[in-house]
Amino acid sequence: MSPTVLHVAQPTEAGVARYVLGACRDQCARGWHVTVACPGDGRLAADLARAGVSRLPWAATRGPGPGSPGEAIRLRALIQAVRPDVLHLHASTAGLAGRLWPVPHVPIVFQPHGWSWLATGGALRHACLAWERLAARRTALFVCVGDGEARQGRTAGVRGRYTVVRNGVDLDRFRPADTADRVAARRRLRVPTDSPLAVCPGRLTRQKGQDVLLAAWPAVRDRCPSAHLVLVGDGDLAGRLRARATGGVTFAGAVDDVRDWLVAADVVALPSRWEGLSLVLLEAMALGRSVVVSDIPGLGEALGPGAGDRVAPEDTQALAAALSTRLLHRPVCDAEGAAAARHAARFDVRDTYEQLAARTEEVARWSAGCRSS
Repeated sequence: MSPTVLHVAQPTEAGVARYVLGACRDQCARGWHVTVACPGDGRLAADLARAGVSRLPWAATRGPGPGSPGEAIRLRALIQAVRPDVLHLHASTAGLAGRLWPVPHVPIVFQPHGWSWLATGGALRHACLAWERLAARRTALFVCVGDGEARQGRTAGVRGRYTVVRNGVDLDRFRPADTADRVAARRRLRVPTDSPLAVCPGRLTRQKGQDVLLAAWPAVRDRCPSAHLVLVGDGDLAGRLRARATGGVTFAGAVDDVRDWLVAADVVALPSRWEGLSLVLLEAMALGRSVVVSDIPGLGEALGPGAGDRVAPEDTQALAAALSTRLLHRPVCDAEGAAAARHAARFDVRDTYEQLAARTEEVARWSAGCRSS
């Protein structure tokens, strides 16, 4: 049986969009009937067109709001038109729209890519958690990208059937980069070839913690005056972060491909407040880069032994100390980078897609059995 799968995603940039594109390419190569419902802005729609993946336009905005009922109604009409064997919802907006008024006999796979309640506080946090517990009754399978994400869901009382399909990295494209590769990348990026360089890739949002990194950066510069920091990405906090930046900080903006920046770095900083399982962490490790991360699910659990350092979330002193140690001593970075590359071999994206396909086929067979009974 070649299942019909409808993927739904609101993010059209960064990690979730890249995941959806990769999964769809893999499933199309298996001969499956694959369609994606997503907004037309951002890169995802264009990338799907280039890959020959069918797409249905679905207007949606990030996060719950007054437009959420309309998003759910529009998505329900698309689901009824496609009648998929499996409806695969990615991230919170699709998770809300696709489970608010579910279509009977269409099993739902929900992949949080970071639970919704982690992005909020106060009453909204409680509302998001209550919704996830309710919507779990309408979910055939939760697909979590890391063990920590699954543990968070279960601990919060989101009951249901879980599977962990860890994120992966393209190990053919992201191979260990040596000193010559670093110098070449810096020349392409017009970065001084000999300056100690920390790179922080990611959307400029509260989730990614660039505000914490900027607060720690003056202490790094006190110890290593020649150090340079580059923030790679764009987002809703761009203006405020630029206003807080001190000496030695550059904003590179959004880029189509972050690989050159990772290659150019001595150390990659990921001070996020929450993650599912960070794709850019896996890419940085596969390239052989030392990494300093927040010790949270989705980062700390994936960092290999000897591949860098974990610091408590929002601990600016610990973050500054970890970065300074590495920026002052490139041999430390080189040794950690070698350990990181060895560890990254455990995260082959081909294994990710193989496991995702197996779990999706299980849901499709279950659905077929229910329909025939």
